[in-house]
Amino acid sequence: MNEVRALLRFSALLSLIVTVSPLSAQEMSLGLPAGTPLPVQLGKHVPMKKGEPLDCRLLYPVYAENTVAIPAGSVLRGSVIALNPDRSRRVHSRLWGDFTPFHIPVVHFDEVVLPDGTVQKFVGSNATDGAPVLHLSTPASKKSNSFVARQFSHAKQTAKDAVAYVTAPGRKDRLVQLLYRQLPYHPERIEAATMWTVTLDQPLTLNEPNPSGDVKSTSTVASTPVPKSGPKGTSPAAVKAEDKSTWHLTAYLQQTISSANEKKGNTFEAVVAEPIFAQDHTLAVPQGSVLVGTITLAKAARSFGRTGKLRFNFRELKFPGATSQKVKGTLAGADSSKAQKLQIDSEGGVQSQPQNRVIVPVVLTLLAGRALDNDGNFAGNAAVASNGFGMIGRVVGIVSGSTYVAAGIGFYAAGLSVGERWLVHGQNVSFVKNTRIEVTTVPGRSTLPAPTSKPIPTERH
Repeated sequence: MNEVRALLRFSALLSLIVTVSPLSAQEMSLGLPAGTPLPVQLGKHVPMKKGEPLDCRLLYPVYAENTVAIPAGSVLRGSVIALNPDRSRRVHSRLWGDFTPFHIPVVHFDEVVLPDGTVQKFVGSNATDGAPVLHLSTPASKKSNSFVARQFSHAKQTAKDAVAYVTAPGRKDRLVQLLYRQLPYHPERIEAATMWTVTLDQPLTLNEPNPSGDVKSTSTVASTPVPKSGPKGTSPAAVKAEDKSTWHLTAYLQQTISSANEKKGNTFEAVVAEPIFAQDHTLAVPQGSVLVGTITLAKAARSFGRTGKLRFNFRELKFPGATSQKVKGTLAGADSSKAQKLQIDSEGGVQSQPQNRVIVPVVLTLLAGRALDNDGNFAGNAAVASNGFGMIGRVVGIVSGSTYVAAGIGFYAAGLSVGERWLVHGQNVSFVKNTRIEVTTVPGRSTLPAPTSKPIPTERH
């Protein structure tokens, strides 16, 4: 009798294991769809050469079904697979006496290392848009100054930057790079803090994802942190009507928008990257919701250094499996290449940072005139005056023994400076596809009807 009972208990236990195992396996996996962006950043300088291995860190957490699937800080492994010629930089550098054959690296990543050491293979796209990134944010509202006041302000900022250049940490490396830029040829490298946005070419299933409660998100835009255990089956309709706090959403643009070709009234979309929870821990905005933006101002760049302008807002938010809701949204921040030198005004408009168009040409002109001084120290005056064409220009200016040659090289540099600031075509404002933006939105007065599709899960354990 005891043996029969033991056999029955074993059969019941085996049946329970068979029944529960598929559910447990299902709960322990998260899927990322194809097209999911993975923004990564290089931690240190590496040589610019084909085959160079790269270890980059994920800048922001990646969510799947409103759960952290890949935490921020996870390491992505890849390599440089090709070097494309950087023609525009080559032309500009040669005008200043630098004949280095500059390249644009093409990189490919295929492994992600999670914080627990798990290595996950994935199929991702190649990336060529690498550049050190500056996070833009809206400044405090302030009155616009006159042209003279702006130039004086730029001069003060330039002086502060010059002091920081030789006093801030890393000055030895900066000084070495400054010396390199004076040479007619120097080694290339991929700069630290270069960022690429890699997208998944195929869906990725994470077999052992880390629970979101164990990961501290580095994002600063979520209105409330993701709770360790949230109510299941919640939807946007579950948010109480009196919960009207501002939503700070992060999203990825689904197309490139530029002041060069956009028109007023054009629409575009951005997919919400991180879920937002209400104060009562109900899901307010699911990850994967879609913001619909509208261009309100687009002014293309023009000649004589006149830069482009771009302004847009958001008036609609589409939830997964639910109807749309009207919102009032403005741009509060964005990731942008430092080379673009963009800025966001207090109303969310984007344009290029105003550069100093007077001080630098004037200084170079005055230095060029030093070669014409008759104080007996020709070599010193020629070295100071010959600022054009890098080290080659300085050597030619000193060796020539002619004040006019040295002064001519200096005036050449002043002329280039004037051309770059006053005569060239201005820069357009562009945000490429998968640019991460921050949007401040205020929900509409009415909540959405309950979705007809299955409820949106919040957490997996």
